[in-house]
Amino acid sequence: MFQDLIARRGEHPNIAWRGRFADACIELRSDEQSHFLHLDSSGISLSASQPDRTITLTLAASEAAWAELLGPEPGPGLQSVSAMRRMGHLRVSGDFLAYYQNLMALEMLFSMSRPRPEKAPEKTVAAPLEATFDPIVGRYINMAFQGRPHRIYFEEAGSGIPLICLHTAGADGRQYREILNDPDITANYRVVVFDLPWHGKSSPPAGFQDEVYQLTTDSYVAITMAVKAALGLDNPVIMGCSIGGRAVLHLALRHGADLRAVIGLQSALFAENKIDGEPEGLRSIHRPDVHGGEVSAALMTGLIAPQSPGADAWETLWHYMQGGPGIFMGDLNYYFTDGDMRNGLASGIDTTQCPVHLLTGEYDTSATPELSRQLAEEINATSFKVMQGMGHFPMSENPAGFRGYLLPVLDKIIATPA
Repeated sequence: MFQDLIARRGEHPNIAWRGRFADACIELRSDEQSHFLHLDSSGISLSASQPDRTITLTLAASEAAWAELLGPEPGPGLQSVSAMRRMGHLRVSGDFLAYYQNLMALEMLFSMSRPRPEKAPEKTVAAPLEATFDPIVGRYINMAFQGRPHRIYFEEAGSGIPLICLHTAGADGRQYREILNDPDITANYRVVVFDLPWHGKSSPPAGFQDEVYQLTTDSYVAITMAVKAALGLDNPVIMGCSIGGRAVLHLALRHGADLRAVIGLQSALFAENKIDGEPEGLRSIHRPDVHGGEVSAALMTGLIAPQSPGADAWETLWHYMQGGPGIFMGDLNYYFTDGDMRNGLASGIDTTQCPVHLLTGEYDTSATPELSRQLAEEINATSFKVMQGMGHFPMSENPAGFRGYLLPVLDKIIATPA
């Protein structure tokens, strides 16, 4: 089943380039058969015979699992190498450092850049004949936060009910570009998207070189409410994804009386303190012998649905490639540890006072539909829906598909008396 893998994508410039900077022999084991993937100065090649060199690492999965990964539309948990590992379909042994150093090349080879002739071709966007402008305004808020001066960057568009959007860990507000540009949303909502401190265009405060960044529940809630106050946003709706999907729960708990509603994308009470199936994946994000941004992006391929348009999926990954060193890791302190809500706090959320709407992608291997359903039942969520063909980043990986789930929720909020 691997025979034509290299013939199909081995000459892809970005895959071959990564191969030439590597020195690894990777065994691809399928039940009782093995093929050997070589990444070296000549690029990437594949052989069926045992090589005359040490095996760097082994990727072992059943023939059915490999076939699913290589198929036109893999099922949830089988859409990428890292997703298969996280969900127990793939076993990795050998040099784990080499695994993370070569993970992006592997992900591209197996899933992200393969042609899908069975799928309809993606729509192409023609370049405009003349320059056009998005209806988005970006500015900075100069404010004190936690006793230090900060410049918080935000973008906004539209008018009406304030809608504050919270981005995912290690990324920034660019994830909500299509929401800001959607006239069906901005006709009724003033959409505000800000970059958390240390993220995107919200640079760290002076003196950041003397500290290690860590996001906490208190700081996340405080900066969101500080931005709300600075912009004079009365009774807003707050929508957040991933860590933002957890933050909206803490916001509803602590400040529900001041909010019209919250929308949790990929929300769950907790997430397991590991990435890619094992704890060492978390440590691989920020270390001197790997490219942290590249590893972060490679790991995030396992959270994206295979149905997501390639351009949108890759733009989502590009945001992760650009994150500051240690920032994704610091955000995960909140996601995995400080923001864990299995302590019974969530039961204090009053959804009659602050409605909570939950939308979760079926391909998310972190905040899975099962975990979101448990949350919905525990807090008696106002609404809950599993989004078919969506992953962990619905607003950026597949914005056209996501709006079909979001617009009914926004309409419901409008129809509900404030």
